[in-house]
Amino acid sequence: MTGPGAGGNPVRVCLVDDHAVVRRGLRGYLELVEDIEVVGEAADGHTALDVVAALVADGAAPHVVLMDLLMPGTDGVTATRLLTQRYAGIAVVAMTSYSEVDRIRSALEAGASGYLLKDAEADQVVDAIRQAQRGEMPLGPAVARQLARAFRAPGRAARDPLTGREHEVLALLAAGLSNREIASRLSISERTARTHVSNILDKLGVRSRTQAALYAIQQGLAPAPPSA
Repeated sequence: MTGPGAGGNPVRVCLVDDHAVVRRGLRGYLELVEDIEVVGEAADGHTALDVVAALVADGAAPHVVLMDLLMPGTDGVTATRLLTQRYAGIAVVAMTSYSEVDRIRSALEAGASGYLLKDAEADQVVDAIRQAQRGEMPLGPAVARQLARAFRAPGRAARDPLTGREHEVLALLAAGLSNREIASRLSISERTARTHVSNILDKLGVRSRTQAALYAIQQGLAPAPPSA
């Protein structure tokens, strides 16, 4: 069976932004992309939760939600946390005008799979959607620079709970490799790779591969995403 965005069913996307013109612009462009389908939109976090719940009930759950962070009522960080807690298979990519590290961290700690600025080029948004659907970590260049700067600051090291093999797995995870690719690279079974990833998430106390990848960058186990 062919997966979404891989020549089979399109990647289903839900747009969440309190500015109608932003949603209209994103929808207009994404509807031109063959392997992406916009299945819903919302103007605030509360409505987004209702829209996604309805889509899930109809068997058309979005694969990716593009989420604005600053909205009236239920904000994007809160909505992201609730969505990722309720629906493990839905990836959220935060989109906002702000690149401060605290905002980035809040979104990623809430469960967002990636973070883009609203001045991103249209093809960057499309790439981010595809990456998020594949379980990767899309970060815009400015966001990557901010994270790299913050994670290279002194005094951030913490006691490392991982084994040597788990370090190897984590470094490959942070490079965007799937469990199958990690297994191939390390000459282990895919089941063993999956077990290592699960153990890593448990030991680090994180809920997603994205958050584990950020830990790897912070500890110098993997390079920060490219800044250009």
